Amino acid sequence: MRIATWNVNSLKQRLPRLLPWLDERQPDVVCLQETKLTNDAFAELLGDELSSRDYAVAVNGEATWNGVAILSRLGLEDVTMGLEGAPGFPHPESRAIAATCDGIRVVSVYVPNGRVPGSDHYAYKLAWLASLREVVAAGPKETIVCGDMNIAPTDDDVFDPDAYIGETHVTPPERAALAELQALGLRDVVRDRWPNERIFTYWDYRAGMFHQDLGMRIDLVLAAAPVADRVQAAWVDRQARKGSGPSDHAPVIVDLDEAPDGDIGPVVPPPSRPVVKRGAKKLPQTPPA
Repeated sequence: MRIATWNVNSLKQRLPRLLPWLDERQPDVVCLQETKLTNDAFAELLGDELSSRDYAVAVNGEATWNGVAILSRLGLEDVTMGLEGAPGFPHPESRAIAATCDGIRVVSVYVPNGRVPGSDHYAYKLAWLASLREVVAAGPKETIVCGDMNIAPTDDDVFDPDAYIGETHVTPPERAALAELQALGLRDVVRDRWPNERIFTYWDYRAGMFHQDLGMRIDLVLAAAPVADRVQAAWVDRQARKGSGPSDHAPVIVDLDEAPDGDIGPVVPPPSRPVVKRGAKKLPQTPPA
């Protein structure tokens, strides 16, 4: 069973990349984030293409922003949209969807960005994460949470911790909220498999960040023990971030029970010219000193 998660950053724009990727990687279950389409628009754009590839589809979308989906060749049962009791900003946003696929409860999430520490957006992010924890805690043991968490779990998950001082995604309250979610028994399967490797899933479009491998690991697959114990491979498909018209995120792929491509990883293919010296680069939005 191959499970993948990918923040496509606009499904309409990413369609020329998504369909060939599905054909090449052959995932059984796909969690998508930032689809940026209503449910009807999603069906009109992709319904026939996905049906011809034997995918059932569950979508929780909205126009312009957000939007999540689950594609499955292994069935879609007990689909739920959103998080019960989750806050809105001010209204509920399309940031979560869950379904049972071949006995595993699959949750696709797009966690709020938070924007600026201490802001209303930041408080919303923490409250939303608390709601996610409550939903997962009430769910079955065989659960996997996939998606854009908008949190780098540790300083090892950013290219340079000093570059992120004062920014979201790395603050202690955000990391504490993620740790509380994981305390339910969810394991970060990519980091478990590659504890000491440099691994990123997101690179800003600007300033050549991707080519220098100046990124963050914010797209996670968190699996409960009954699922995590089945992992045979876990890796970032960096190839999907290369070339023309990519998302700024790369897919994360996890193979259960067997690994069609072997235990490859952690990043495929690895970057050829990474900038690893701390202090050498700043974030593109950082004003000049």
